[in-house]
Amino acid sequence: MNKQQVKGVANEVTGEVKEHVGRALGDKSTELKGHVQEMKGKAQQKIGNAREDLKDGAEEATDLDREDRNLDRK
Repeated sequence: MNKQQVKGVANEVTGEVKEHVGRALGDKSTELKGHVQEMKGKAQQKIGNAREDLKDGAEEATDLDREDRNLDRK
């Protein structure tokens, strides 16, 4: 899990709490701000997931390249 994913989870949870508090208090502004923060968190998580996927793909490509080089030496 990378920093972007962690920040995303934190923002999503905080936003959900704000949204529920705003709804319970009848405060539409807080409810809306919470919803926006929740959506921001979900977006951050998706960016973090994409970064992880790219990192994993790069590592896999590097491993395959090493395997190919080892086969060429034999």
